[in-house]
Amino acid sequence: MIYLAFSAVGVFVAALALLVFGDPSLPALAHLVFAVGVAPLIFGAISHFVPVLTRTGRAHRGLLWATLLLQLAGAAAFLGFNGALDPTARNAAALGAFLVAIVFAVWLVRRAHRTLGRPHPGWRWYLAAVVALSLGLALVPAMTEWPEWRSEFRLLHLHLNTLGFVGLAALGTLQVLLPTAVGEHDAHAAARLHHDLPIAAGAVLAVAVGAAFWLPLALTGGVLLLCVVLNTGVAWLRRYGWRTLTGNSAVAALFAALGAYFLLLAFGILHAMHFVDGRDAVVAFIVAFLFPLVTGALSQLLPVWCHPGVRTPAQARMHAALRAGGIGRPLLFVSAGLLLVLGVTEGGWLAAAGMLSFVVALFRSRAVSRTDADPA
Repeated sequence: MIYLAFSAVGVFVAALALLVFGDPSLPALAHLVFAVGVAPLIFGAISHFVPVLTRTGRAHRGLLWATLLLQLAGAAAFLGFNGALDPTARNAAALGAFLVAIVFAVWLVRRAHRTLGRPHPGWRWYLAAVVALSLGLALVPAMTEWPEWRSEFRLLHLHLNTLGFVGLAALGTLQVLLPTAVGEHDAHAAARLHHDLPIAAGAVLAVAVGAAFWLPLALTGGVLLLCVVLNTGVAWLRRYGWRTLTGNSAVAALFAALGAYFLLLAFGILHAMHFVDGRDAVVAFIVAFLFPLVTGALSQLLPVWCHPGVRTPAQARMHAALRAGGIGRPLLFVSAGLLLVLGVTEGGWLAAAGMLSFVVALFRSRAVSRTDADPA
């Protein structure tokens, strides 16, 4: 897990370098971030959270090795889009990732069935996310087999991967992770997850199918998904209040990620209605949503992964180092994403400043951890 965390941050830094200093291919950049950095980390997080949600034992180490296979498949896809590998490598990469997704789906269902009593409904969000990814990956060879449908299949693939896999996994995780980061239990989170999943999953499917084939369906799905996100945000504000939700950079980043997701969905609806241009929407999704989501999650989880078990002074010092800075870093990410979605490329520099701040905090937290562990 520690490797996957640092790997994701390294991928983010590389993507920002390409964005600021180069002229990257958008498909190559997207696959670098999603397939090499984010997807393996999400699967790693699933292997961490599901044993807790189902009250079963820790995931087998072999499951974490599967995330490395997923990362290799993502690297092959990235190199395929960059021209370093034959384009057929993308189909092989998609097949490899598809098999990993199926393994995780089977593992999720088996863990849920082994639970004593009823498992926490959060596990179903992960299953829905993995199913969405599997469907999206199955469309990759279909683009080659039926080139006349390539545009429609590409839109399905894009929305199933972003709103489906990443979005559903993120929304399910946030409901569990933010109360943990705040340090106050949310008694209504499980009920919200149980109630909202059919709406969210149906909305994602409607957006994906509608974007490819029938715009009114996509707009309906977008509005439904907005309602789910808004319901979560309002519940958090009522439960914790603004001051708590902006109290440290970990909690603020998770809250900012939810807010950015809402804004990007609203922008997507406006784009579908031809009110705004959406050429930079994928980059904005990465910067405004994924950057605060991942940095906020790592600020909470990395100390636990580095020092598992009962809370220790090393954990506390790592948390303090990673949470320093308040809302400044999340604001940089969200502001950068909003500028990018409006076509202002200078927004990349704000994202770079925010990521540099997190990298400094990350290495400082590791230094503090090692110092704390030193008997001297």
